[in-house]
Amino acid sequence: MRTVSILFSILTAATTASAQFKVSGNIAEAREGQKLYFVSEDGNTRDSSELKNGQFSFVTAYNPAPDDMFALILEGKQYPMLLVADKKEVEIQGDEAGFPVAKTVKAGQQTQWMQAYHKAMEPVLKKVQELNAEAASINGEDEAAKATFRAKATDFEGQLMNTGMSFLKAHPKAQASLFLLIGEMRERLTEDEFSKQFNALDASVKNTRFGKSVAGEIAAAKAEKANAGLAKDFEQKDPNGKPVKLSSFRGKYVLIDFWASWCGPCRQENPHVVAAYHKFKNKNFTILGVSLDKSKTAWVEAIEQDKLVWTQVSDLQGWANAAAQLYRVQGIPQNFLVDPQGKIIATNLRGRALEMKLAQVLK
Repeated sequence: MRTVSILFSILTAATTASAQFKVSGNIAEAREGQKLYFVSEDGNTRDSSELKNGQFSFVTAYNPAPDDMFALILEGKQYPMLLVADKKEVEIQGDEAGFPVAKTVKAGQQTQWMQAYHKAMEPVLKKVQELNAEAASINGEDEAAKATFRAKATDFEGQLMNTGMSFLKAHPKAQASLFLLIGEMRERLTEDEFSKQFNALDASVKNTRFGKSVAGEIAAAKAEKANAGLAKDFEQKDPNGKPVKLSSFRGKYVLIDFWASWCGPCRQENPHVVAAYHKFKNKNFTILGVSLDKSKTAWVEAIEQDKLVWTQVSDLQGWANAAAQLYRVQGIPQNFLVDPQGKIIATNLRGRALEMKLAQVLK
């Protein structure tokens, strides 16, 4: 009987280990000691490693669902490498210069499609960097240079949309298409067009946890538009434990910004929000950040890392956050722009759309 028990324990341990998500590989030409971070979309996995001869290996402490998303974030690189746990072992061979595009990836189909997304977006992101550098070099009084740049920017928008639409059409079953739709194209589509593109995705993608949250966000946006009115008041505590009420900002334009430290799209959006805040903070505008975190440490670290200098609050209840429930938030990032009288005048302003709306109302 004792032998049977021991054998059962060994088999159970082996089964548990095989159910874990394992990611390993090599990033050639990485600096010795350069950090590589391994993060899950829900924040349950937060691990890091210092690269030695480019080698790395991560293993989750649990068995993730096949649609769970993860990211490898290489220190000093702007964009993460996205992974999906549809196959429990992933092996990556790449180099520091090409990250997040790998040379070879042994993984499930969803991660392979994520690599297809990275490859498709590589020239687009390179163009973004070139345009940013060019914009910074233009003399503010050089109208000819500005006109030339605007033409290039317009061409770029066309390039991005063509790349995005082509990828969506070719990959309706890829979670990468959902990530592309949310991360790169949402701000460039009307609500109706965004909903149309989302609904064109395969049911297998729309029924993932991420897909369901986006569907909920679409429904919430439609409901909010249909029932536009005064913003509902709420009170939560800032990182120092001080209670803060939304109504205390009455008389200003306030962006209620729902986010979380573990939310990849939120962290990617934060630089845009930071830029908008500093551009309009002296024009009767502020932001009230509402975090859907459970860990105060992770929340505070993310505030500092992303330089979110405006008021931040949370009840540290994750998706059960009372304010998020009040505003029917089912996906993040999500925001609501409130006017000085307390009326919601816009929702889900991301990237360029946020600055455009603020420029319109803060004349």
